[in-house]
Order: sequence, then C-alpha cells, then structure tokens
Amino acid sequence: MKLLKGVFFIGLALLVFACQSRKEEVFNYQNYLSQGKFKEAESRLSEQLSDDPQNNQLIIQLETIRRIRKEFPYTRADVKEQLHEYFPDLTDEDLTQWENARQLEMRVIDGEKRYFSRAVSNFFRLNETAGKIREEKKGKAYDGVEDFQQTVIPQWFEKAIEPRKPFNPQRIKVNYTITLDANAVPAGELVRCWLPYPRTGSQRLPKVEFLEASQEDYTIAPNETIQRTVYMEKKAVEGEKTVFQISYIFETAAQWFNIKPEDVKVYDKNSELYKKYTAERLPHIVFNDQIKSLAKNIVGNEKNPVKQVEMLYYWINDNIPWAGALEYSVMPCIPCYVLENMHGDCGMQTFLFLSMARSLDIPCKWQSGWYLLPQTKNLHDWAEVYYEGVGWVPVDPSFKLIDSEDQRIKEFYLNGLDCYRLVVNDDFACELVPPKKFYRSEPFDFQRGELEWEGGNLYFDTWDYHLELEYLPATEN
Repeated sequence: MKLLKGVFFIGLALLVFACQSRKEEVFNYQNYLSQGKFKEAESRLSEQLSDDPQNNQLIIQLETIRRIRKEFPYTRADVKEQLHEYFPDLTDEDLTQWENARQLEMRVIDGEKRYFSRAVSNFFRLNETAGKIREEKKGKAYDGVEDFQQTVIPQWFEKAIEPRKPFNPQRIKVNYTITLDANAVPAGELVRCWLPYPRTGSQRLPKVEFLEASQEDYTIAPNETIQRTVYMEKKAVEGEKTVFQISYIFETAAQWFNIKPEDVKVYDKNSELYKKYTAERLPHIVFNDQIKSLAKNIVGNEKNPVKQVEMLYYWINDNIPWAGALEYSVMPCIPCYVLENMHGDCGMQTFLFLSMARSLDIPCKWQSGWYLLPQTKNLHDWAEVYYEGVGWVPVDPSFKLIDSEDQRIKEFYLNGLDCYRLVVNDDFACELVPPKKFYRSEPFDFQRGELEWEGGNLYFDTWDYHLELEYLPATEN
C-alpha cells in the first residue's frame, strides 16, 4: 500500500511539474524566437492551443509570430539586388558588417537570414557613407518636416509670439477612409470598424465639428475617451471592397511655453497625477537597470526637471536617429529595442523618453495622432511633461533640435508644438469604445484604425487607410 501511495505521489508530482513546464514554455516562447526557432515555437504553441483553444495568450503569441514573418519578407539575395545600384561590388562580408553594426536590420528565422521590409531605406539613414553615395546618385531627398521648421517657425518668432498663449489658429477639414480588401471576410459577415477621431478641450485643439459618415449608424466615443474613435459596422459584399469614411473639421493652434527652470515648483508627490505619471508601465515604459542608469548618467547631479528634460531631449537628438520601425506589436520592449539598435521612429523615441523621464520621477505621458503640415503629413507620436505650477507642456523628441542660432527656434519642440497636430490619443493601450473583441492590430497606439469580424481581427495587410486634408480660413476669436 505504501508503495502504491509513493507511486501515486510521484506521478502527481510529475504531472504538476509537466503542467508547470508547459506554462513556462508558453511564457518563454520569445526564447525560441531569439534562437530563430520559429517553426518549433509555432508547433509548440499550436499543440498547447489545441488543448486550450480559448487561451488568448497562446492566440496572441501565434499571431505575433505571423506578424514578425511579415515584417521580415526579404532574403539576402533580395537585399543585394536592392543595394546593387549603389554598391555594385557588394560582398557578403559587407552585409555582415552592416548587420553587426545594427545598420541593416535582419533576424534569423528557421535558419535563414530574413531582412526587415524597410531595412534598405533605413540603412541609407543609419550609414553615413551609404547616405552620401545615394545622395550623389539621386540628389538630396526632400524633407517636408525640415522645410517647415526652417521656413515657418522662424516667421512665428519674427511676430513676437507670447509664451504659453495659443497662436496661429487653423481650421482643417479631414476626410478619413478605411478600405477593406474585397473578400477579406465571407460575404454577409458583419465588419466592425473603429476610425481615429480627435480629442478636444485643450488650448491647442479646442473644437471639432463632425460632418458626415458613410454609415447612418455610427458611435462617436465621448471626448474623455483616451483613445478616441468613431465606430461603424457594415456587412461585406462578395467581390466588393468594404469602405468606411468620416469627415470633420477641427480647430488647432500652436503653443510655445518658453519654460525656465525657475518657473516650476516642487512636485506634490502625494497627488494622484504625480503617482500615475511617474509609474512604470510595462512593457514599454520600463525602469530596468539600463534605463535608470542611462537616465542618471545623462542628467548627472541636475535636480531641476526642466533642465533634466532638456538633457534627455538633447541626448536623444544626438544619439537616436529616426528610422522606420517594426510594428509595435512585435516588439516585447520598445525602449530596450531602441537602446540595443540605437535608432527608432517617433513613438519608439517617445517610449524611451518616457521611460527615462519617469525613472527620474518626472511626470510625463504619451500623446499621438498625426502631424498635418502643409508640406507633408504622417502618423506621429510625442510626449507631454507635467511641471508643477505650469501644467502639461509638449515635448516632441522626434522633431528634435532645429538648425538655428536662435535658441528659441532651435529648442521650439522641447517646450512647444506647431498648429498642425491632430490629437487622437492622450495615452496608449486604452480600451476602445465599444470594446474590441479581438487582439488589436496596434495594441498600444491608435492612429490608423482597427477592424474585426466574428472570425477575428483584421490585420493591416487586409486594409488600407487614407487621409485627405483641406485647410480652411481660420475663424476670428
């Protein structure tokens, strides 16, 4: 009898250990990816999902692997072909050198080197020699943001703008369209769509006027919604694209704070605002040893938050160049990725800034939407910093320092924002209205929109988005 009991408890222990091992495998699936074992990871996750088909964690992990594969579509032969015009004598050793320098982004997937869809275009940004070669052959590429900064912002200071007071108001009409591919879902199935819509109430975006929607029934999320949407539904028709469209007019203005170190008071560390906006928020606002050490090294003995923010801003300007980004949903820790690769797009630079600033006990938050400059437009992310006695002040790490001898112009985006910002989000990874049933295409930011149907999420590869603008005469105050 004792022998039978012993065998029973040994069996029970082995069963518990097996269950724990299975859980550990799920939790550490990234280990397989870091070793390039994508098929093995998919196989193990699929096996576990067959035993637990409603396990959302497993579903997301399998979807993440699918998305990573899409992010790295090119073989080494493809990359050689793309670079041949500029490097006719290109060797494998050259490619390996650039890969090791984190200038040509690739990862090993099932034993084969696969390259990021924007690896080559980023390479010309990150490798100075390559950039000069391309410029010699193609000429200097037009930069709409730089054009705006060099031509428009100096004119504002010639007019003696008043700090903290909104100026140069704009009225902008937006037509925003999402188009789902024909037959992306079976005919007759209901497609659910969330389109981005501006948040109002701030001095820089005081008003929005909704004009029309493609569907008679639509829901505009309340203004207090942190990631604001217009929600619509439509049934798919066989052979036809499914189109969702909205139009609206919003009012916006520029603002420049000209913050000085002596302008701010000591933080009230007991306030809910302070506690919320100095907290770590995994996975992308992270206080690991590397982040904390880097932030402390950058600011040294400086204690004033205005000077600390300035130091962080200058460091990012000097050390983290802009480069096209992977989809955020495939990166387990964005600030870690930025420091490993020493480049990133606007949102990645912003996550790094937020992580470092909060680790120094500086309240700050995410803000995002679009920039709609007359010269160019694009999705965009930036930050806001809270200074006691002043309030929320915009800080745009990606627009960086402007080439000017006038310090006010040079540091405009350190404590100012232009009048062409469409603000959709005042935070990240917040629930949409109505709640989305399936894992989002972009689980953190919200600028393009989201689609799903009863069969699951509809990823970016199944639909397109388009924004049209009309600049209208500004209304008089």
